[in-house]
Amino acid sequence: MAFAAFLALLWHDMSLRIYLTGNTTVEADGVVAIRERQLRGKQGRLAFAYLVCQRTRPVSREELASLLWPAEMPPAWQVGLSAVLSKIQTLLASAPLKATGATLSKGFGQYQMVLPVDTWIDLEACSSAIDEAEGSLRAGEPGSILGPATVAATIGGRPFLPGIDGEWVDSQRRRLERQHVRALECLAHMWLAHGEPALAVETASKAVALDPFRESSYQLLMRAHAAGGNRPEAMRVYQRLRNLLATELGAGPSPETEALHLGLLYP
Repeated sequence: MAFAAFLALLWHDMSLRIYLTGNTTVEADGVVAIRERQLRGKQGRLAFAYLVCQRTRPVSREELASLLWPAEMPPAWQVGLSAVLSKIQTLLASAPLKATGATLSKGFGQYQMVLPVDTWIDLEACSSAIDEAEGSLRAGEPGSILGPATVAATIGGRPFLPGIDGEWVDSQRRRLERQHVRALECLAHMWLAHGEPALAVETASKAVALDPFRESSYQLLMRAHAAGGNRPEAMRVYQRLRNLLATELGAGPSPETEALHLGLLYP
């Protein structure tokens, strides 16, 4: 099933959906209203994503220009910025988006994205989903983890504004990657609770690959191997972590990891 269709099943009542991961896309009532190629290349995609994410406040022209030209603004930056923003305004004014009330307001050298209050945005859906999954984990309700953790892992695993670099973009990517790892850990916990160690090994291994210094992922992977009856592999995971921390950080595993290791040695 396509990613957009998968999420549409989960949030079928959302009239406006904005996808900032993968291909930048806007849907209104299930119809694609803006495609990535309509956003004037990298600068259009970047400006659109930034205005969506910062929609709770006005953004000045200078702030947007610094975002689009971080190294040095060209002499005609105002003309270039105006062209990018005019394109966004035109796209938002087209049917079927016009009927939703979405618009880009302008005044006193500032711009602000105005969207319906129930607009679904994938980055925000990812944050909400991981919070829900971790809440279910803390509450001891593994049966409630699968849906939100899968949503967070799916969105978190998609690229954010591929081909575009910059401080803000990089910070969003790091945040998305952390949420991806957290979602995978939730899924590993769930599979362990449901007696599926092989699936727990698979998801915990993905988490370790994404963040090789995150001890909680190693702990899950050790538990998953042990639950599957493969204690030797669990010990190898511990040794791999220990060597990595010693080589790269000059440190050792945390007391929690050491306690898990001893528990595997002397069950």
